[in-house]
Amino acid sequence: MSTATVPRVTTKPHAQVDDVTWTQLIEAVRQSGRYATLPEAEQVTRTVLSALGTHVTGDERVDLARALPGEAARLIAAQIPATHRLTAARFVDEVAARTPGATSATARWDVSSVLSALPPLIGDGLITRILAQLPPGYALLFGRADLTPAP
Repeated sequence: MSTATVPRVTTKPHAQVDDVTWTQLIEAVRQSGRYATLPEAEQVTRTVLSALGTHVTGDERVDLARALPGEAARLIAAQIPATHRLTAARFVDEVAARTPGATSATARWDVSSVLSALPPLIGDGLITRILAQLPPGYALLFGRADLTPAP
């Protein structure tokens, strides 16, 4: 019986950097949001991903958790899915309520800083699928133009 090491095959469904770590995610958020320290960026990331974990469901939730570093995946997976979808503005308000001293404006900055750091890490295809299940208005939070047809 051979003891040769067999390369581990990853089954991540999205084109991304396979070796993105929690620290690299936090650094991406720190740069995106221009936070002064990594602990500040980490707290913001934890708050926003926890809130997001309640609103992404189904296969998209599973794929999001698979695509993120382990610590981020645990934050997403640990949340109980919400029974109703929040508008983007209410989502930002929810993040503000979870953040001591936050205003709606600072929470929007925090949410955008975290969510706009995700597409390069998890792929545009998954972001498109996530946006398809969320109410209109979330695209801007992910750093995308919100191109909704006029009624």
